Amino acid sequence: MKKLIYSIAVITAVIQFYSCQKLDIAPISKFTEANYWTDIDKAKLMLNMGYNQMYSAGIMWRDEFLSDNMVHTYGTSDQNSIRRGEATASLNLFANEWKDAYGGIKTCLVFLANVDRVPGMPEATKNRMIDEIRFIRAYLYFRLVNYYGDVPFFTTEISLDDAYKIKRTPKNEILAFIHSELDDIMNRGNLPRAENLVAEEKGRITIGAACAFQARAYLYEGNYQKVKEYAGYLINDPSKYGAYQLFQYPAKKEESYFMLFTPENEYNNEVILDITYVPNLKYWTNMSQMAPISKNAEISADNPTQELVDCYLTMNGLPVKGTGKDPAYNENDPYVNRDPRLSATVVYDNYKWQNKNGSVDVIRTAAGTNTSDSYKGPVERQTKTGYYVHKYYDWTMTPNNQSGLNIIMFRFADVLLMYAEACNELGKITQQEWDTTIRPIRERAGFKVAAALDYPAAKSQGEIRDVIRNERRVELALEGLRWYDVKRWKIGQEVLNGTMHGFRFSGAGGDTDGGYVRVNQYKFNDNRDYLWSVPLTQMDLNQNLKPNNPGY
Repeated sequence: MKKLIYSIAVITAVIQFYSCQKLDIAPISKFTEANYWTDIDKAKLMLNMGYNQMYSAGIMWRDEFLSDNMVHTYGTSDQNSIRRGEATASLNLFANEWKDAYGGIKTCLVFLANVDRVPGMPEATKNRMIDEIRFIRAYLYFRLVNYYGDVPFFTTEISLDDAYKIKRTPKNEILAFIHSELDDIMNRGNLPRAENLVAEEKGRITIGAACAFQARAYLYEGNYQKVKEYAGYLINDPSKYGAYQLFQYPAKKEESYFMLFTPENEYNNEVILDITYVPNLKYWTNMSQMAPISKNAEISADNPTQELVDCYLTMNGLPVKGTGKDPAYNENDPYVNRDPRLSATVVYDNYKWQNKNGSVDVIRTAAGTNTSDSYKGPVERQTKTGYYVHKYYDWTMTPNNQSGLNIIMFRFADVLLMYAEACNELGKITQQEWDTTIRPIRERAGFKVAAALDYPAAKSQGEIRDVIRNERRVELALEGLRWYDVKRWKIGQEVLNGTMHGFRFSGAGGDTDGGYVRVNQYKFNDNRDYLWSVPLTQMDLNQNLKPNNPGY
């Protein structure tokens, strides 16, 4: 798959050559030049364009910034405007996501309309490529309905006149199409299992990816019976859907979670689908605004929150806040004896930074420690929460933060967590189900005590719900999924309405709340903020896109 990335410039030129309309309206096209579809390599270029439009590091980090896991702390951003309750229909993010998603759908429709023109293409090859592009089209529509709700929907190219008249299709109808597409893709048998991919095919869509997507789509609808069914396929039927398991780093088992997100372990057996990046060719640069300044970041603009840090249990399997708080937890020495996934995800004061060569640097973030990473106030270049990002830090990236590290879309731990949640929502999770899902995730994380690992038989269904939700948050932190959990659980008022905090330390200065730094003030409106506005430019072009979503 990485070989195909080298043709991005060629693909872009092809799209520009064929396209006769801007992509900021419901897509229409004149892709009818028969002289393009002359060989299989050109069809692969178009397919690869679809992959590049489906998902990216930029989308993952952008979605993460919409949640309570991170806060934008320097300058302005559209995500920050949304979270502060200041977004309007003219917000650039609303327009750009609409344009980009429909641009990707356009690529898919062009491929499907023209792939039969390619002479001499083996049927098996063509059918596999068709099912990959159908998966991509379904995923793009999935993005759209989760952002905007009802959106224009079509499965073949439409005319210019129709583009200015098309109405919004109900979200449920589009989701029904997505489920039907994914079932058909899995049943057709054209997609391979992950273990059957040859080296140059790593990163391509498999039957396991289609199954994981189906489980996630049902999860976001709250259809827990279907979630359990499809997640169960991936857990119980590896001969059909692929042999996935939690990644274990052979050299140091206790570092498995940390090493899961390093360049050396791309395409490991936990990854169901990821987006391929190539050093110095196709790369992402988001760490320039999130990593420690001492690790070549330009500025600290997007920081983890204290609210995220507080979710990590102690190694005694107990929380650091609220009911059942670990009595051994010391608020003045808060990072000792904590879930190892915290240090694999977030950089905090006195952090032991592991370098690729095995050496260790100590990162100081507290005020008065006088390092390039130390907190210096709410308008300075350094962290504003006392935290930096470590997860997805690529220790092989260039000095200007160009990373070729792949971005994971679906992984097996998420499947286990979906299964656990579904089991508990359908009726209190059983010990067998717990031991299949939550226990191995925590064992891999490094927990050893019974309080963390054993089935909590004495807890009620509701109490276990809170445990599973918290486990999902810490296991999948900074992977772009938290906002969608907030959205489907309808907890926006609870977690996105009020003050976002940074760390607590002596000499913080400025505005504090019980010693914890106040960083940003969020405002959440239940009647507006679970959906984005249809872009104003689109409503100006097409009056049939009205009425807009409530509150805009």
